[in-house]
Amino acid sequence: MSVISWIILGLIAGFIGSKIVNKSGQGMLMDIVLGIVGAVIGGVIFNFFGAAGVTGLNIYSLIVSVIGAVVVLFLYHAISGQKQLR
Repeated sequence: MSVISWIILGLIAGFIGSKIVNKSGQGMLMDIVLGIVGAVIGGVIFNFFGAAGVTGLNIYSLIVSVIGAVVVLFLYHAISGQKQLR
């Protein structure tokens, strides 16, 4: 995937993950960063269980990335001491 594709996928996954975890975004830059990290973590998690990770700019990769972003956001909130769920 190109860098632009990772940024687009990261932005979407980070935004959706932020809405799932705490109903508000972390800001566009933080959503992108956490979404990209979430895509990588989601790919690792899915590969661990024998499924394909992020395969491109498609719906399956978005789902993998959102799951990874949710995991990353829970960890981010646990470390930063912010309230996880409202």
